[in-house]
Amino acid sequence: MIKEFRDFIMRGNVLDLAVGIIIGAAFTAIVGSLVADLINPIIGLIIGGIDLTGIVITLKAAEGDIPAVTLNVGNFLQAIINFLIIAFVVFMLVRLANRMMTLGKKKEAAEEAAAEAAAPPDPILVSQQELKASIDRLTEAMRAK
Repeated sequence: MIKEFRDFIMRGNVLDLAVGIIIGAAFTAIVGSLVADLINPIIGLIIGGIDLTGIVITLKAAEGDIPAVTLNVGNFLQAIINFLIIAFVVFMLVRLANRMMTLGKKKEAAEEAAAEAAAPPDPILVSQQELKASIDRLTEAMRAK
C-alpha cells in the first residue's frame, strides 16, 4: 500500500497540481496586496477618501460585550476585485498557452507539408485518370491486334 501511495504521489499530474497550488497561493497573496495596498486607496480617493474595507452596514449595534452585527460590504468588494484580477491573469495565461500550442501545430503542419512536397510520389499510387488512360491504351492495343 505504501508503494502504491508513493507511485500515486510521484505521478506527474500530482506534482504539477501541487506546484500549481503553491504558486497560486503565492499569486493570491500578491494580488491581495495589490488590491488592498494600491487599488483600494485609489478607488477610495476617487469616491471621496473612503476606505473600501471600512464600508459596513450595521444590522445590530454593539451592546456591552456583544459586538455589533455588520455586513462587511467593503471586504466583499475587495474580494470581487481580487477575483477579477486573478481571473484576468489566468485568462491571459490560458490565451498565451493556446497561442503557443497553435504556433507549434502550425509549424508542425508546415514541416509536414514541406516533407510531403519534397518526397517523391509513390509509384504504386495512381490517380483514377491515369488508371483509366492506361486501361484505354491497353484496350486499344488489344483491339489493334
